[in-house]
Amino acid sequence: MHYLQMAPCWLSCSAAAVLLLVHLSPVVTQSSCDAFRGHPGIPGIPGTHGSNGNNGPKGEKGDPGETGGGDRGQRGPLGVLGAPGRPGLKGDAGGSGPPGPPGPPGEKGQSVGGATNQQKSFFSYKHMSPQIPENDAPMVFDREIQSDLEPELAGDPLPGGVFTCKVKGVYFFTYHISAKSQVCLRLMKEAVSEISFCDSSEGFLVTAGSAVLELDAGQTVSLQTTRYNSIVPNHDSASHTFTGFLLFPTS
Repeated sequence: MHYLQMAPCWLSCSAAAVLLLVHLSPVVTQSSCDAFRGHPGIPGIPGTHGSNGNNGPKGEKGDPGETGGGDRGQRGPLGVLGAPGRPGLKGDAGGSGPPGPPGPPGEKGQSVGGATNQQKSFFSYKHMSPQIPENDAPMVFDREIQSDLEPELAGDPLPGGVFTCKVKGVYFFTYHISAKSQVCLRLMKEAVSEISFCDSSEGFLVTAGSAVLELDAGQTVSLQTTRYNSIVPNHDSASHTFTGFLLFPTS
């Protein structure tokens, strides 16, 4: 019975001694096994590749490289012609070009209203009489300044200051009269006053007027004075003219 009670105590002490030996054995083994070290073992199998690491910080700009030689290589062959591009935007208008050469003469024109393009009727006459024109009568213009009339109109086209139409058409008439203070005139077609012209001034004046009339062959036109005028006699500073010409013939 006494031996049985001592067994647990012996076991406890034995266990403690074994643990102490285990704790001290590395020191003893390290010092005692240096003389009996074995050969290196076989290398193990390489492990798998790890994942790529993150990009490092951007480095500083490097120094410029050396300049290449001045020799250029040979020109390469032309490439294949590409497809046409899309139309571009509309450009600004260019400047005027130089005038072109004159064109050839045109064809001869057609006759108008049964009259040939050679028909002309133009006159310009001057009043040269030193006498003051009579009132309510055609003013006489007795010196030709310029005239370009048909052969049948040759001679004096203004006998007594009256123009007689030979070519039916539309005519333009104009006059210039010198006066002291006032002047009133009537442009007569046949015996009818078509239009009256009046002008006045405190001193010497030169007045003018004009009108367009359609005439039949044989009709007359004259410039008639009135009692309300102070037309001066002809002299170096005075001028009295009467002019008319055909604008275009009519049928």
